[in-house]
Amino acid sequence: METKVALVKPTLALKDAYLSFYQEWAESGEDMVPWVISKEPADFQGMLQFLEANESGENLPKGWVPDSTFWLVAGDERIVGAVNIRHALTEKLLNSGGHIGYGIRPSDRRKGYAGKLLGLALVEARKLGIRKVLVVCDESNLASERTILRNGGVPDTPYTEENGNVIKRFWISCFS
Repeated sequence: METKVALVKPTLALKDAYLSFYQEWAESGEDMVPWVISKEPADFQGMLQFLEANESGENLPKGWVPDSTFWLVAGDERIVGAVNIRHALTEKLLNSGGHIGYGIRPSDRRKGYAGKLLGLALVEARKLGIRKVLVVCDESNLASERTILRNGGVPDTPYTEENGNVIKRFWISCFS
């Protein structure tokens, strides 16, 4: 893993790097995680404005909470991951979404980036005043479960979705 990584706010300066990140994920055919990266970036400036509005809580759809999005940038402006931090929990987020959703681009998995991304996201959550975060993963996602546990995750009661999918839930303290 490259040693120099940082969480950065989405910015126009990283447009080409983000489009590469987005394209690789889209071509993989996998679900895009966190959900915000599935937003079509053709209108890049519009996408950035959408993310800024979400963070400030402007024009949120009913039942949504404000959220902050960051990109994990490694080395010379290569986006290797993304994280979305929800500022509060609704009942749905408490059951199956959590405070933090994150993902690593397919070609950069198994290199230690997920653990670094989650650790940096916990710092950002603390800055937002969140003292204890909920992080979830599908029961079948053992790599994500290990990442959450390595970052201090304490298991809570799993949640079973209507389709039978089991969501494992973990709480992590954001203060030392």
